[in-house]
Amino acid sequence: MSNRPIAAALVAVCSLAATTGAAQTYPVKPVRIVVGFAPGGGVDMSARAVGKYLSDAIGQQVIVDNRPGAAGNIGAAHVAKSPPDGYTLLMSNSTVSTPGLFVNLPFDINKDLEPVSLVAIGPSVLVAHPSFPVKSVKDLIALARKRPGEISYGSGGIGNITHLEMEMVTSLTKTKMVHVPYKGSAPSIVGLTSGEVQVLFSSIPAALGQVRAGRMRALAVSTLKRSSVLPDVPTIDESALKGYDAASWYGLFMPAGAPKNAVARISGEVVKIMQAREIRERFIADGFEPAGLTPDAFAKYLRAEIVKWDKVIKAAGIRPEGS
Repeated sequence: MSNRPIAAALVAVCSLAATTGAAQTYPVKPVRIVVGFAPGGGVDMSARAVGKYLSDAIGQQVIVDNRPGAAGNIGAAHVAKSPPDGYTLLMSNSTVSTPGLFVNLPFDINKDLEPVSLVAIGPSVLVAHPSFPVKSVKDLIALARKRPGEISYGSGGIGNITHLEMEMVTSLTKTKMVHVPYKGSAPSIVGLTSGEVQVLFSSIPAALGQVRAGRMRALAVSTLKRSSVLPDVPTIDESALKGYDAASWYGLFMPAGAPKNAVARISGEVVKIMQAREIRERFIADGFEPAGLTPDAFAKYLRAEIVKWDKVIKAAGIRPEGS
């Protein structure tokens, strides 16, 4: 009797054992989270907050590697070109879902990066100067239709989420307002409180103090769900534009082709982390709603974001940076 079937069976068993062992032992060395922004910003702080808990969960050091520049695209490109071994991750924000804003990107978000988990979603708040005669989104739309091209709105810059959110409003309502881009969120808020512009979208943390002090009026929140820190402020969806849903967000990626067990392990741990009371309270205090989506759910969310913002960018005629 030939020993070949027995030998083949032994090889198969050994191969299965090796695969199972690899799945059980990952990770066996430190994991790196690349951040395409400077230390101290929202993306960096999120990476460090998640990294701290993730390190304890996987029993390995988690290193945050800042590679700032080009609106986060330098860091994203670095991860996209890294070995797909499960040891290099990217913490990105919603800018990665707007490839139409850039020309000659050195990576393809649809092909080169693997969604791991959506960490948190940051609603924006639509605010107005106290002297501006609108108290709701309906009031704003009605006035914009009555006075086309006369209302000015600020943003954190061309292509910034705060710009795209207002372009989405004007596109859906067929209205026209004048865009005044600032070099960041803080200058745009100064522009509103000083009366240079009448309305704008802002991150909730940046606007909260001014709203509470009465220096700006909160009209609505940009997501389908009300904000935990502004529970009395309605959403745009419930107050004027059904289905309106827009936000900044933080998400984790790996290079495309990363081992499935690595993606599953990190995603599973992040889902647990984002359910922990301490970290939930930390993100909510910063104006973000903890998410913790699975890879499939995050991939679906990302596809919808790319389609949505591509339509807004084209409708607004925003030219890609560098064109």
